[in-house]
Amino acid sequence: MNKIKVITIFGTRPEAVKMAPLVKELECREEFDAKVCVTAQHREMLDQVLELFKITPDFDLNIMKSKQTLTGITTKVLEGLEEVFETEKPDIILVHGDTTTTFAGALAAFYKQIKVGHVEAGLRTNDKYFPFPEEMNRKLTGAMADFHFAPTQNSKNNLLREGVDEEQIFITGNTVIDAMKYTVEDSYKFSNDELNTIDYNKKVIMVTAHRRENWGQGIENICEALKAIVLENEDVELVYLVHLNPVVRDVVHKHLSGVERVHLLDPLDTKDTHNLMNKCFMVMTDSGGLQEEAPHLGKPVLVLRDVTERPEAVEAGTVKLVGTDKDVIILEANSLIRDSEKYSEMTKCINPYGDGFASERIVDAILYGFGLKENRGQEFIVKG
Repeated sequence: MNKIKVITIFGTRPEAVKMAPLVKELECREEFDAKVCVTAQHREMLDQVLELFKITPDFDLNIMKSKQTLTGITTKVLEGLEEVFETEKPDIILVHGDTTTTFAGALAAFYKQIKVGHVEAGLRTNDKYFPFPEEMNRKLTGAMADFHFAPTQNSKNNLLREGVDEEQIFITGNTVIDAMKYTVEDSYKFSNDELNTIDYNKKVIMVTAHRRENWGQGIENICEALKAIVLENEDVELVYLVHLNPVVRDVVHKHLSGVERVHLLDPLDTKDTHNLMNKCFMVMTDSGGLQEEAPHLGKPVLVLRDVTERPEAVEAGTVKLVGTDKDVIILEANSLIRDSEKYSEMTKCINPYGDGFASERIVDAILYGFGLKENRGQEFIVKG
């Protein structure tokens, strides 16, 4: 029997975290000739994940450069993958989510008439500029995909409304929950020494905020709100993981540098990030991935955006959209800090994003699609 030739493609740290358990699952299956290609859209942060999961890429396009543009990323990925596909001639490529690497990878495969499997398919805000460019990256990738691995029923419904054949959609749960089985430890010592000095009996708030649509006044408002929250609550410590982009970094340091009980740290590696989340009181973020990860650990999330492509957690009650209005952010944060009942309500909600077996479901779905498995397998169902 000829093995299915599959290339898993990713380029950023969030993609790598979510694709790593799928790479490991493919390694275990004898039906596959599986290889990994990284674009290194993000270089250093990507390498941390590769080391953590002990993944050695078969191909490394190494495209990252200072002040790279979306056009530059897209063209470099297209050109690099054309050469890889000419050599390897895969049966299917796997891409994840909504990055520019994802869109360009799917387009490169389409040009060669190679099947595309889209992991974390079907998320939508239905506003092409929010998040930007992720919303359109995800939709355009979906238009070229042959296998749609939707994490939730809601994601599947989005795809059905867009006319995707139901036979091509598989509800798998989200692979990030699989990844956390590798990373979260109860007795964890951080590689970042400053994190080891924090008293986690206090109400430690973990913050990330860096999305393009929040650049400018949005980040200004967020930082002013965070400063007020810390100053108004003596039992709060704040850990802000500050993106390396100077557009974000300069604003954050202007407002929060030197403020008592505020820790401004560079982005952490994946293991430190997940374990900080596990120890913190709550999360405030404009990130997509943290909206899935934190509820798995029972941590409330205030989302510093007006819309989210992940509405399931909002509906479940684990996540609340608060936008970037300073007064609203302060009000909602103080409500959780000071009202134990409201806090408890959010911590006890069920995480709708996965059970740790998404990668197995994805691999089984590929086998079914290539005629090597008789049935579609059991899909992920949220249990109340």
